[in-house]
Amino acid sequence: MFSVNAIQQALLAVILGWCAVGVYGLENGLARRPPMGWMSWERYRCITDCKKYPDECISEQLFKRMADLMVSEGYRDAGYEYVNIDDCWMADERDADGVLQPNKERFPNGIKHLADYIHERGLKFGIYQDIGTKTCAGYPGMVGYFELDAQKFADWDVDFIKIDGCYADVELMVDDYIKFGEFMNKTGRPILYSCSWPAYQEYNGIIPDYEQLKETCNMWRNWGDIEDSHQSVVEITKYFSDHQNRIVPHSGPGHWNDPDTLVLGNYGLSYDQSKSQLAVWAILAAPFLISNDLAKVTPDVKELLLNKAIIKVDQDPLGIQGRLVKTINKIEIWKRPIMPRVGHELTQAVAFVSRRADGAPYTVAVKLREDIGLSNSTNIKGYKVYDLFEPKASPFLLRAGTTFETRVNPSGANFYRFVPQYGTDFINF
Repeated sequence: MFSVNAIQQALLAVILGWCAVGVYGLENGLARRPPMGWMSWERYRCITDCKKYPDECISEQLFKRMADLMVSEGYRDAGYEYVNIDDCWMADERDADGVLQPNKERFPNGIKHLADYIHERGLKFGIYQDIGTKTCAGYPGMVGYFELDAQKFADWDVDFIKIDGCYADVELMVDDYIKFGEFMNKTGRPILYSCSWPAYQEYNGIIPDYEQLKETCNMWRNWGDIEDSHQSVVEITKYFSDHQNRIVPHSGPGHWNDPDTLVLGNYGLSYDQSKSQLAVWAILAAPFLISNDLAKVTPDVKELLLNKAIIKVDQDPLGIQGRLVKTINKIEIWKRPIMPRVGHELTQAVAFVSRRADGAPYTVAVKLREDIGLSNSTNIKGYKVYDLFEPKASPFLLRAGTTFETRVNPSGANFYRFVPQYGTDFINF
C-alpha cells in the first residue's frame, strides 16, 4: 500500500520533473489529467429508430441536446469538456472512394457540422471507430482504411477518438493500433487517442504491454463494458483491485487506465451506490466520462457529478492512481496520494466502500497508520480531515496514531481527504 516514504518521494520528484520539462509517455500534449466529458454508449447503446425513439436515437439531435445541457446544467464549467459519439453513427457502407459516411437520416448535416456546433459551445468533440473489419454493431471498420480515416477525422475537427477492437485479430491488433496512431499524428490535428486492446487481450489471457500502450494511447479500456447495475460496477472495481500491482504503475499524466463510464443518473444505481462508483473512480484517477440523459439526472445525483472537491481529487495533477489497501468486514478502504504536499508528506484521499447488504449502516474503526497506511513520520502530529461528500461541513483535526471511525451505508461509500498537520497546527487542539 502507499505510504509516504523515500521511494514515494523519489517517485514524486520524478513526476514533478516530468511536469517541469513536458515529457510524457505519449507526446501529443493531451490528457495530462483524466479526461472528463459525456459519452453515448452505456445509456443509448445502438438505438437507431428515430421514429419510435426520437429523443434516444443515435443522431445529430441527441448530441446537440447533450452539448446544450452540458452548458446549461453546469457540467462544462465543472470540467466536463468532451461530447463523444460511440458506435452506430455511420452509414452501412463507405462511399465509392472508401470514405466513411454518417447515416444521412440521423446526421443530415454531416459530422463536421456537429463538431462545429459542439465547439461553438466551448466543448470538444469525440467519435468512435473499430480497428477490425466491422464495428461491434456491424458498421464499417477500419481495416484497409487507416490513413484515410485518420485524415477524415482530422478534417472533421475531431478532438477524441475511441478505437474499439471487435472483428479484429487479437494477435495483430496491437500493430494496427500503433499504425493508426501514427497516421493520426501525421495529420497534425491533436486528437486524444482512446484504445481498447488491453480489454481484448485480457479476455484472451494475454498480458498487455503497458510500455507500448503509454507510447501509443492516452487512455485504454482495461476490462469489459460497464452496464447499468451496481453488480457491474463491483465487478469492474474487483478487476482493478485484483490486478492493481500490475496496472497502477502505468497510469499517469498523458496515459490513463480506464474502467469505463460513470453510470450515475440512470436506472441501475441507488444514491449510495452512485457515491460508491464516483469515489472509487476518483481514487483510480479514472476518466470521468458520464453516460446518461443529462436532462433526467436527479438533483442529488447532479450534485455528486458536479462536486468540486471530488473532481479535484480525480483531476489531481500528480496523476497517481490509488489502491485498495485493506478490507475490514466487507468494507473496502481505498487510498490515493494527492496534492497538496505538506512538508514532506502528501495529502491522502481515502474512500470507505461498503460491499455489505445489511439493512443498517456499518461502523468501521481503523488505525490511521496500521490499517490505512497514513504516514509513519514522527513529524506528522495529525490530519485535518475533510468529508468530500459534505463539502460545506467544516474539517476536523485528528491526531496521528489514533483511531478513525466512520459509518458506511449498505453498498455505499464515505470519502475523505486527510491533510497532514505539523505540531504548530495542533496548538489549540
